Amino acid sequence: MTLIRSLYNRLILPHPVVVLIVFASILVLASLRLDQFRLDASAESLVLENDRSLEQYREVNRRFTTSDDFLIVTFTPDGELFSEKTLGTLRQLRDELAALDSVSTTNSILNVPLLHSPDLTLDTVDSEIRTMDEDNVAPDTARKALLENPLYPNLLISEDAKTTAIQVNLPTPDRYFDLLSQREVLRDKVASDTASEEDRRKLEQISNEFIRFTEQLGEKRDQTIGQVRSILDGYRDNAEIYLGGVPMIVADMIQFIKSDLSTFGVGVLIFLLLTLAIIFRQWRWVLVPLLCCGFTVWLVIGYLSWAQWPVTVISSNFVSLLLIMTLSLTIHLIVRYREFQHDEPDAAPRDTLRRTLLAMIKPCFYMAITTIVAFGSLTFSGIRPVIDFGWMMTIGLSVAFLITFLIFPALLALLPPPIDRYVASDRIPFTDAFARFTEHHGKVVIGGSLVIAVLCVVGMSRLTVENSFIDYFKSSTEIHQGMITIDNRLGGTTPLDVVITDDPPPEDAGSGDPFASDCDPFVEDCGDAAEYRDTWFTYQKMERLRSVHNYLDSLSDTGKVLSISTTLDLLAQVNGGEPLDAVELAFVPTAIPEDLRDTLLTPYISEENDQARFSVRILETMPDLRRDQLLETIHEHLTGEFGFDDDQVLFTGMTVMYNNMLQSLFESQIKTLGVVFLAIMLMFLILFRSILLALIGMAPNLIAAGSVLGLMGWLGIPLDMMTITVAAITVGIAVDDTIHYIHRFKTEFAKDGDYIATMHRCHRSIGRAMFYTSLTIIIGFSILVLSNFIPTIYFGLFTGFAMFMALAGALTLLPRLIVLIKPFGSGV
Repeated sequence: MTLIRSLYNRLILPHPVVVLIVFASILVLASLRLDQFRLDASAESLVLENDRSLEQYREVNRRFTTSDDFLIVTFTPDGELFSEKTLGTLRQLRDELAALDSVSTTNSILNVPLLHSPDLTLDTVDSEIRTMDEDNVAPDTARKALLENPLYPNLLISEDAKTTAIQVNLPTPDRYFDLLSQREVLRDKVASDTASEEDRRKLEQISNEFIRFTEQLGEKRDQTIGQVRSILDGYRDNAEIYLGGVPMIVADMIQFIKSDLSTFGVGVLIFLLLTLAIIFRQWRWVLVPLLCCGFTVWLVIGYLSWAQWPVTVISSNFVSLLLIMTLSLTIHLIVRYREFQHDEPDAAPRDTLRRTLLAMIKPCFYMAITTIVAFGSLTFSGIRPVIDFGWMMTIGLSVAFLITFLIFPALLALLPPPIDRYVASDRIPFTDAFARFTEHHGKVVIGGSLVIAVLCVVGMSRLTVENSFIDYFKSSTEIHQGMITIDNRLGGTTPLDVVITDDPPPEDAGSGDPFASDCDPFVEDCGDAAEYRDTWFTYQKMERLRSVHNYLDSLSDTGKVLSISTTLDLLAQVNGGEPLDAVELAFVPTAIPEDLRDTLLTPYISEENDQARFSVRILETMPDLRRDQLLETIHEHLTGEFGFDDDQVLFTGMTVMYNNMLQSLFESQIKTLGVVFLAIMLMFLILFRSILLALIGMAPNLIAAGSVLGLMGWLGIPLDMMTITVAAITVGIAVDDTIHYIHRFKTEFAKDGDYIATMHRCHRSIGRAMFYTSLTIIIGFSILVLSNFIPTIYFGLFTGFAMFMALAGALTLLPRLIVLIKPFGSGV
């Protein structure tokens, strides 16, 4: 404390201009790369740290030449779909989309092979391929061909033939895959500790280049989606049109986040300022907190820009949280300053400021440290964006503390002495009411807290770890309506790939390579791993795959399922309705025309790797969708009913990566809350030097965190990548109130040793600061309910609820426990 006193006496208070000049220089430095601040909603931002599912996803796409880089345009005309007028409109729309520079190809009912003709046979399929575009097929004939084709219904055309889709393919440059491949090779070297210094230097260079290239690709994708939307707007008068696809979901999520950061960031700030102006009624108590909050956010964003550290969907609320924490610190300083000013109105302003800083730096420091511990729990999640969020808040809270105790006094030292006419009458009856209620209804406080605790436990037991992408967006948004249309009419939204590896060859078949069994078919090229190579195209194997296909198609959560069975159904249709016999099956790989292989064969069979792929679309609109349970059910059925070994079955795709992230969130956050609270209790022990006080201080924190999670359970709101962070936020907020109240109680109790009188004094002093902070933040964040992004709405609502529960616990349960247990001695 002597060192801090000396720092303020000799440097900060005598030389505030120097402090501000040095700080201004740091702000200028931080501003130099603000243009590099970026948002990231890529696949890598949704997966676990070191999760192989992303690597497997990319490898499966490479092997089967598939990709999720396409947009889906749903087209439901006002009139008959197969009328000449509607087809002309559809053709014009398709041509405009195909003309975009960043679109490689388009697929629609206009250009896909119909494969429907009385003269069509397996022998003539190559010469008899017809399309609506090239062969002037009659609309009625085309309609029949499309609906009877096993490939197109619920994919390019709805079963009632009222809705169709245009698949707009977005090419991924070869440079992207080159950089990705180089980066993964170098990362493997580093992970295996075989990398040289040159390899490490090259990895940093390649990683930075990959980031820049990905950013450019993302910007180009955003421009393309904007161009597509502009084209679609010209056709909405004649049809119901929606845009969907994974790239659009990513782009829209980023746009919603950007909009919320800018629009609601400013809105929250305005609400906060208005509330401060109403409470304190002096411009300095609005200006100084505003500058402290602004400088904190500015500096942290500048650091993230310099470090090329992207903000993701998960960490996008860090700006709002920094506003909360910084504002809380400054309000506590303001209230304490005004108390000293009221007690000693004749004291010099600089002496009052010095007393305020020295009185508040200790509780504020421990508040910051314990809040950092709460957010630090996020770094154990194993999910890169969640880890980053934890570190961002750790850095941000450190910056907020330093700015509050350096810039706050420097600014006040330069301002004229405050003439605060409202200090003497600035008493808030609301906090007195809490004190009176706690004094006279202690049993109600304890009993009510126990009831709330029981309800919290029951509510938390009802929590689920799940969410659908559609739940992130209001029903009025295009992305929400588009997902409903795609799910209900065009086979589903989120991709899931089920990859089956063929049964291993006989033991003697691989004797030519004693190491053949060491090959991992999911992440390695096993083409030369064994001399033995079988074929999938036997009657027994195809029947087995058909059974798997039918099982996947029968599940209520799945939409369109495509596999080699779809191709065989189509070939059977071409074969006069007769299934292919064993001889015909053996010649399927060579019988399919070259220009149809990429549609009918390559996406489903990899002979080189002895693998078969099932492309499944998950219905995001299913109200009871449980991804983890669905994947577990499918896996158990494939390994049990169908007899595949565990290592023969692979799940990949966005469904799997998102599910892995959700399950890790549950395990790392809910199951480690006890560890977090133990760490916070340790901080309480260091601060208060009393086991009793540490235990007492934990009670309102447990109630506050449990109330938020319990309420989510009772309301049926699932834990997902956004709502899971509310627990850490709540702990941080509750810790703030607890530390400040106990610290003040200890100081006030030393005056007369009267617990009841001390409680009333604390409610009228520090209780006011806690009330001001809570009220300001609750009102400020209420504006977030106007967002179109549901996670932002939840964040605003639960932050407000957390503030209320933390305040209520700190002003009722906490003082009641102190009065009941008497941790400071028997008193008078």
